[in-house]
Amino acid sequence: MLWDVFCRVIDNFGDIGVCWRLSADLAERGHAVRLWVDDASALGWMAPEPLRSPNIQVLHWDAEVLAPGDIVIEAFGCNPPDAFVARMQRPAPPVWINLEYLSAENWVERCHGLRSPVMSGPGAGLSKWFFYPGFTQATGGLLRETELMPARQAWGADHRWHRDRWLSSALGINAPSPDARWLSLFCYEPAPVGALLDALVANGHPTQVLLTPGFATALARQWQAAKLPSSTVTLHELPPLSQREFDHLLWACDLNFVRGEDSAVRALWAGQPHLWHIYPQDDGVHAGKLQAFMDRWMIGWPDDLASDVRSLWLSWNDLKPHAERDFEPLGRLLNDPRWASNSRTSRQRLAEIPDLVTQLCSFALDRR
Repeated sequence: MLWDVFCRVIDNFGDIGVCWRLSADLAERGHAVRLWVDDASALGWMAPEPLRSPNIQVLHWDAEVLAPGDIVIEAFGCNPPDAFVARMQRPAPPVWINLEYLSAENWVERCHGLRSPVMSGPGAGLSKWFFYPGFTQATGGLLRETELMPARQAWGADHRWHRDRWLSSALGINAPSPDARWLSLFCYEPAPVGALLDALVANGHPTQVLLTPGFATALARQWQAAKLPSSTVTLHELPPLSQREFDHLLWACDLNFVRGEDSAVRALWAGQPHLWHIYPQDDGVHAGKLQAFMDRWMIGWPDDLASDVRSLWLSWNDLKPHAERDFEPLGRLLNDPRWASNSRTSRQRLAEIPDLVTQLCSFALDRR
């Protein structure tokens, strides 16, 4: 089948990250994909040309309108161009699906798979279907390409060897000692990076912090400029990483700080302890989204472990009163093997849900 995937890049490349993973997974399964995007520049480092499938054609949003394919994916309510929608008006129109943002909230199950008649504009008379990713069997699941988990398991079979080899070959970093702790940091601007680094220094365990470009690097530089040199915490500024190498970064580290939707899902599949910096919204609705995710992710965790992890996540997301915001639980958690083992258990529970692309293909075929 031919899929048209429409994506608008808003601000932090999360939208294009999700859409590229979706397109790549479809292409890997033998489908032809046209990815329509208003700014494809991020693909230069996210998915360099040698890594791209010949089954994917990247087109500018304003390129000449082509005959619509079999399936049209509108990512995150981006509204495809009117001229394209007008060409969808044919005796057997394509299946039009709005791929929604990820949420763990209960209402997602009720809204997943609903049809919405288009009442006006060039698409009047057509139907749009709403497809919600999620964390339960009653949702569309999560992006998880076929080869992901076998590759992750192969890495885990000799974690230290794979980690040290990847750090050296991909990043030019040599592991300083076998017992060093490795941490990746990817965040939005309001993140309390300075408080985190202070807590790592106070913990006293040798820690290597891998900083992604952007806010994480800028905030760590500010902290470093105001502090005396530390023999405990070493900072490494990373170049932009392809999606494949970003996965390896998450696999290599003992603790991952991730942000937004795409990297959060990849952290779940990595199965390492992680903290999610959810996209902050002015109306505060992100607080409920984070609570809902923590409720889903920590099902079955020991109460004391879940309490410490929740406290840390709320502090990291600036969702606790200032006087209560601290990283005191971090020291305990870094030395608690249950954090990693329960993360892997939660990952396995999610892996039992059919992946998003498998479900999306079935959903689309049923509506043709």
